[in-house]
Amino acid sequence: MNDQIKSILVVGGGTAGWMAAAALAKVLGSGCAIRLVESEEIGTVGVGEATVPHLSLFNRLLEIDEAEFVRQTQGTFKLGIQFNDWSRPGESYIHGFGTIGHDIAMQPFHQFWLRARKLGFADDIGAYSLNTLAAPRGRFMTSASDAPANSPLANIAYAYHFDAGLYARYLRGYAEKRGVQRTEGKIAHTVLRPDDGFVESVVLESGERLQADLFIDCSGFRGLLIEQALHAGYEDWTHWLPCDRALAVACETVGPPTPYTRSTARKAGWQWRIPLQHRTGNGYVYASAHLSDDEAAASLLANLDGKALGDPRPLRFVTGRRKRSWSRNVVALGLASGFMEPLESTSIFMIQSGISRLLSLFPRRDCSQVLQDRFNKESAWEAERIRDFLILHYHVNQREGDPFWQQCREMAIPDSLRQNIALFRDTGSFFRDGNEMFGQVSWVQVMLGQGIMPERYHALVDQMPEQDLRHFMQSVRNVVESCVEAMPPHEAFIARHCAA
Repeated sequence: MNDQIKSILVVGGGTAGWMAAAALAKVLGSGCAIRLVESEEIGTVGVGEATVPHLSLFNRLLEIDEAEFVRQTQGTFKLGIQFNDWSRPGESYIHGFGTIGHDIAMQPFHQFWLRARKLGFADDIGAYSLNTLAAPRGRFMTSASDAPANSPLANIAYAYHFDAGLYARYLRGYAEKRGVQRTEGKIAHTVLRPDDGFVESVVLESGERLQADLFIDCSGFRGLLIEQALHAGYEDWTHWLPCDRALAVACETVGPPTPYTRSTARKAGWQWRIPLQHRTGNGYVYASAHLSDDEAAASLLANLDGKALGDPRPLRFVTGRRKRSWSRNVVALGLASGFMEPLESTSIFMIQSGISRLLSLFPRRDCSQVLQDRFNKESAWEAERIRDFLILHYHVNQREGDPFWQQCREMAIPDSLRQNIALFRDTGSFFRDGNEMFGQVSWVQVMLGQGIMPERYHALVDQMPEQDLRHFMQSVRNVVESCVEAMPPHEAFIARHCAA
C-alpha cells in the first residue's frame, strides 16, 4: 500500500504561502502535486520587510542568486537594528548581527570587556563589533573571499530589507516554474472526514472542491483551517507583550539607505524604519489601551523622513501562538500559527523555521501523532524563547512618565526570562538553550543596551595579566576599525552589485 503524500494544498498566499510552496516544490519535486489557493481580494498583511540572517539559508536551499533576489525585491542589506530611546530618551544602542571581538579559552569576549571596563580602559561594547561599528557609518559588504580566516571581513553576518509583496511575487514565479498550480478564489467552507476529523477538502465560493493529502494553512490571523475548522486553540501573550495594533505607511526615500533597521521607542510602543531601494517602510506598533488610533497615526506621520506615499494601513493582532500548529493533516505557518510583533524581525524566520521543521518531520498520509507532537513541542519552545527575548526589550526600561512603559517595567515576567536576567546581572553569564534563534551575542547586546550592567565578570578572566588584557582589547579595537574603513558605502555596494 502506497501511503506517501501525493498532494498538498497551500491555503493562502503572501510571504508564508509562497515560501512554503517554493520550498516544497524544490524538495519534493514532481513526485507531489502542489497547489496554492489565494484571493487577490483578501490581500496580505505585508509588514514583514526586515529579516534576520537565517533567510540566506532558505535562499540557498532554493538555489536563489542573491543579487537577483535583492534586485527583484528592491532590497537593501541589514547589519543589525538600532534601538533609539528604549532604555531612556536620548540613549541609543545597536543590536548587531555576527560577533563581538573574539572568544579566548572558552570565555566570550564580553567577559574580558567587563573586566576592562571595571579597570577603566574599555570603549563602548559596540566598538569591538564590525556590524555595530559599520552600520551607523553606512558601510556594507558581503564576506570577502580573499580575507584571512580570522578576519572579521571573512564572515560578515547580515540580513535583508525588502518589499514583502515583491518577495511573494518573486517566489510565486519560482514555484510556478517548478509545477506549483495557483488557484484564484475564496474558500467558502471546509469539509472534514467523518471518521477521523482530517480535512478532506475545501470548497471555494465558485463551488470548486479542492482535495489534498496534506494542507498548509497560511490564511493569516483567521487560521481558516487550523482554528476555524480544527479548533487548535490560541495562547494569548498580551499580558507580556501588550502592543496589539500597528499602522504601516511607506514614504519617499531621503538620502542613502542605511544598512540597519531603526526602532524608536514612542509614547505607547515603538516606530520602525526600514529603508528599501525605492522607498522607506515605516510603522508604529502600539498598545490601544494607552494610545488612540488617531494619536498613533499623527505620531507616525509626524516622524517620517520623507513624504508619505499613502494613508497608514491599520493592523490588529494578538501576540501569542497557536496551541497546536500541526493538527491532524493541517500544518499552520506564518500568522496562522501565531504572531510575534515585528520588534526583532522574527516573522519571516518563523515561517522559514516552520517549513524546515515540517520537512524534517515530513509525514505519510496518516500524519503520525508522534510527528505532530514533536512538531508542536519544538514550535512552542521556539516561540517561547523568542517571546522572552522580545519581553526583555520592554521590561528593562528606565523611561519615566509614560504609563505604557511603567506597565512594562512593573509587570511579572516568565520565570525563564527572570532567571536569565538574574544570571546576567550577577556575572554577565548567559547560556543559550539549544538551537534557539537568538544567540548569546544578541542577548548580551540587548541586556547591556537596555542598561543591565553585570555586577561582576567570570572568575577565569582574571587569569589574563592586566597588561595582556590592555593589549588584547586595543588589538581587537584596531582590527575592527581598520576592517570597517575597508568596507564601501552601502549605497555604492548596491549600485555595483544589485541595483533594481
